[in-house]
Amino acid sequence: MGMIEKYFTGLNEIQIKQFNRLEGLYREWNEKINVVSRKDIDALEIHHVLHSLAIAKVISFKPGTRVLDVGTGGGFPGIPLAILFPEVHFHLVDSIGKKIKVVNEVAVALGLKNVTAEQVRVESMSEKFDFIVSRAVTAFPAFVALTRKRLLKESFNDLPNGIIYLKGGDFEEEIQDFRERITVYNIPDFFEEEFFETKKVIYMKYMKYMKYMK
Repeated sequence: MGMIEKYFTGLNEIQIKQFNRLEGLYREWNEKINVVSRKDIDALEIHHVLHSLAIAKVISFKPGTRVLDVGTGGGFPGIPLAILFPEVHFHLVDSIGKKIKVVNEVAVALGLKNVTAEQVRVESMSEKFDFIVSRAVTAFPAFVALTRKRLLKESFNDLPNGIIYLKGGDFEEEIQDFRERITVYNIPDFFEEEFFETKKVIYMKYMKYMKYMK
C-alpha cells in the first residue's frame, strides 16, 4: 500500500502494517463472500482504500469523534478511516449481513478496537453521531432524508457536524436543491491518479441541511 504513504505521511508502524494487510484480507474474504467487485479487487488500494481516505483530506477527525458509515459494504470508507484515526469511533452499518460479517472479521484481524459493525437499516436506528460518511449508496437527496436524524447538534471538530459523501460522475441534478448548502471538494486536488478525475467529496453541515429539510 505504498500509495497511502505517498499522500499520508507520518503514519506509525502499526498503521503501516494495517494498511499493508488490507489487500490480502480482502482477497481472502472475496473468495468466500463477494464484497469487492472482481474487476476492482486488483485495484483495491486506489479504488477503495485511497478513495475512502479522500475524506481525511477534507477533515482530520478529533479524538472522541463518533462517525457513522452508512451502506459500508465491505467496510469502505469506514475501515481505512478507522486505521488513520485510531482515537475516533466508527460504526459501520449495512442492510446485508454477509457484508457486515466481512467488516467484523477484517476489523478483528487488523486489531481495530475503534470499529463496530451492525446489520441494520439507518432509518431504524436511534443513535446519533458527529458525522455520517458514505460512498454514494443512493441519490444524495434520498441519503439526506434517510440520515438527517442521526446527527448530533453540538460540534467540536474544525468542521461542524454533518454528512461527508463520496460521489463520482455527473451529479449536478442531484445536488441542485442543496447548491447553497454544501461544499464540494474535487478529489483530483488531493490525489493525482486518473481514477479520481471526476470524483468529489460532498460536505453538508448539520444546521443548514436540517433547516432545509423542515
